[in-house]
Amino acid sequence: MTPPLDGFTVVALEQAVAAPLATRNLADLGARVIKVERVDGGDLARGYDNAVEGTGAHFVWLNRGKESLAVDLKSPAGADVVRRLIGRADVFVQNLAPGAAARLGLGADRLRAENPGLVVADLSGYGSGGPMAERKAYDMLIQAEAGLISITGTPDEPVKTGIPTADIAAGMYTAQSVLAALLRRARTGGGATIEISMLEATVEWMGHAVYTQLHTGRQPPRMGLGHTAIAPYDAYPTLDGQMLIGVQSDRGWRDLVTKVLDAPELAHDERFATNVRRVRHRAECDAEVARRTGRWTTAELDARLAAAGVPAAQVKQLADVVGHPQLTARRRWRPIGTEFARVDALLPPATFDDFEARMGDVPALGQHTRALLLEAGLTEAAADRALDLGVAAQHDAPAPA
Repeated sequence: MTPPLDGFTVVALEQAVAAPLATRNLADLGARVIKVERVDGGDLARGYDNAVEGTGAHFVWLNRGKESLAVDLKSPAGADVVRRLIGRADVFVQNLAPGAAARLGLGADRLRAENPGLVVADLSGYGSGGPMAERKAYDMLIQAEAGLISITGTPDEPVKTGIPTADIAAGMYTAQSVLAALLRRARTGGGATIEISMLEATVEWMGHAVYTQLHTGRQPPRMGLGHTAIAPYDAYPTLDGQMLIGVQSDRGWRDLVTKVLDAPELAHDERFATNVRRVRHRAECDAEVARRTGRWTTAELDARLAAAGVPAAQVKQLADVVGHPQLTARRRWRPIGTEFARVDALLPPATFDDFEARMGDVPALGQHTRALLLEAGLTEAAADRALDLGVAAQHDAPAPA
């Protein structure tokens, strides 16, 4: 079947994580994504590491299925090439430093005047206006400003999340808003200018914690693996490790103590009769559960919990995740090409019944530059001159191993 975004073209002036994640989602759905990069090294994420057969892990994750155009945007000729491509595109996404795109002649007002149907998505740390509009923003800094670090970790030590949560939140809202704008354009013919703030995306993801603070004046405490509003909800000891158990209903509590822990007397204990009471008596509740879970190995307890329908999980290391039997059974890995080798990549989580996500290759820096210069209207001689002068750069990808 035809990919959902087949025929749509996205030009992306992007770097790092947030905007590349948004456009990779669009590429997976069939859009053509032209990634504009610096001639001197390209997207900074290319150099974070070389963990994936010589290519950066972040870059492989975020940039499959894109074409790479390497040009010097500070040169009038380079900026003109990008502006021409945007003039034919459906979407322009950028996450440069505040004001940088406008200074390059790539501001939303000018671009939409030249291409009224264009959807422009400007992604920044703090949004336009306000006292922090000009501040540089990285994931950890946004996690701190959004309060995420303040509620993550143990009572003794706050930590940031182990993945770039702020970047991912902003990237997902960017992709979502672009799709909404394209849907509206199909009805009205008009484009859109969209602003996405990493801070605002992350504060939205703070969810119940923000609303607890807003309406009670109380900061939710750091709970480690626990939950501020649910009990039992934590890691509990086994003979050979630990098991995560999360009971979110009173029926689930009764199933846990009668069908799994062989402690039916706890089902009638008034201290634990409702979730509100279990939270009030959290220490006693956790102690009663922990005193009983230690009778089984992790695998044995896991099987008992699954048979009883009680929500639970083992704490897996990443080595276990890449070979996870659920992902294997559902065939979620696909090979893609990178600059130096074929590697495995994870299918995106949305599974269509008539279409599989387009898992394109990860481009080398400037791999498609000459072809895109010609597409922008340059003659072959002018394209070669731009390459010779360093206004643009072409790097052909070696054959995958």
